[in-house]
Amino acid sequence: MRNNQIFKDTEIGKIPNNWEVVRLGDDKICKDMFYGITAKATERVTKLRMLRTTDVKNYFADWNNLPFCEVTENRNNFDKYILKKDDIVIARAGTVGVSVLVNRDFDNVIFGSYLIKVKLKPSAYPKFIHYFLQSNLYWKHIEKAQGSTLKNINLPLLKSLKFPLPPLPEQKKIAEILTTVDQAIEKVDEGIEKTQRLKKGLMQELLTKDIGHKEFKNTKIGKIPKEWEVAQLKDVVEINRDSVDPTKDFPNGTILYIDIDSVENETGVITKAKEILGKDAPSRARRLIHYNDVLMSTVRPYLKAFAIVPRKFHNQICSTGFAVLTCNEKIYSSFLLYTLFTGYVMDQCNRMMVGGQYPALNSSQVEKIKIPLPPLPEQQKIAEILSAVDERLELLRRRKERLERVKKGLMNDLLTGKVRVILN
Repeated sequence: MRNNQIFKDTEIGKIPNNWEVVRLGDDKICKDMFYGITAKATERVTKLRMLRTTDVKNYFADWNNLPFCEVTENRNNFDKYILKKDDIVIARAGTVGVSVLVNRDFDNVIFGSYLIKVKLKPSAYPKFIHYFLQSNLYWKHIEKAQGSTLKNINLPLLKSLKFPLPPLPEQKKIAEILTTVDQAIEKVDEGIEKTQRLKKGLMQELLTKDIGHKEFKNTKIGKIPKEWEVAQLKDVVEINRDSVDPTKDFPNGTILYIDIDSVENETGVITKAKEILGKDAPSRARRLIHYNDVLMSTVRPYLKAFAIVPRKFHNQICSTGFAVLTCNEKIYSSFLLYTLFTGYVMDQCNRMMVGGQYPALNSSQVEKIKIPLPPLPEQQKIAEILSAVDERLELLRRRKERLERVKKGLMNDLLTGKVRVILN
């Protein structure tokens, strides 16, 4: 790659001298662009399958698991709604603005009416255009036209989008470089999925059978080793031990605030704590948390927003949407956390929670949740095995984040011509 090139001023900024500014709907590059067809998903086996906005995620689609569908309107030239290799499909509602590149020819897959298909001419390389549709340049155009809160986009907006277009050989080379990074990300994703399956299997095995047990007994939560006990949470934890009001207790102090959105579902990882002044704390910021406390979301607990408080969040604040569980000498925090993710805890939560849009548990219900309780040495062994798997998952997630940063940087440089590729 090189960056010692001559640039020219354009209406979208400086671009390389031999690049040009085009609109996505220009006749030079766009053969056709149109909305999808009205259809409805069905459980009945039909000849057709349908790509929906919900199937367009992270710029990919699971082509092998699209739903069967029935077309509910008559359209001439029905064949144009069948997806073919190198078609680009963009969500105009739902996952607004997110696109997917069709990677094969289909004879029975159509796209729904909340999607827009872009069919390109040979002067535009589909993978290059798809990467442009992932770039900051694209999203800035969209947000400028629609505002920061995206609800939908339409054909006129997409057709009017301006972007820099290099010569075709350079488009292909840029796409080739970015594809290499995507392939590396995909490989890491496969590793994450494989490790998650391993963890799920280990949890099922270790938290119901452990290792080496030969005698079992039936209990209210299912079959467990004979030496284990069944305990209610109130027997092994103190619930919501400390409460504060940051607006009164330390109005000018800075706190880290953890709400439900701060905890990744099903991973036990706290990622998005908010740094705020005490006087600006929301009314739900009332639970004081300590190192090694277990946070259990009581609002929609089936989403499994559960986590252990790491040392950096000691003496910080979490939402009243959590039950803060402080373990006593009978149970290890890490063992308790893994137990909360199990099916037998979820079954109890689902039976007890009340409410419509935001079903929840109260403290008296939380304290009645039953869990298996092995002897402490077994708890420690189980937690160590599962923690080792979690460490592997964390390494893979960090690797993915690094690759995504690399991709973002490359897209910013290559798709704007700030850095030029060397053609063979």
